[in-house]
Amino acid sequence: MNLYASLLRTGVPAAVGWLVAVALRHGLDLDATAASGVLTPVVIFVYYGVFRFAEEHVSPRFGWLLGYARPPKYEDSQFSLPQI
Repeated sequence: MNLYASLLRTGVPAAVGWLVAVALRHGLDLDATAASGVLTPVVIFVYYGVFRFAEEHVSPRFGWLLGYARPPKYEDSQFSLPQI
């Protein structure tokens, strides 16, 4: 279930970011490459950040806007990074 939740919570902001970037491209004087290369990641970052913050500090119900109501939980692995 964690794999499903993490994929869904990545895919939904990506789809929203792409849709918003396409919509904004029609209102801005940018070519298609600039819109997809700059606007899409910015919109994805802002969308995910806003609703992740709202999910954590306002209500867990905002998680649905990321595609799944709960963030994925990862178990502690037995392996750790070597200490320098």
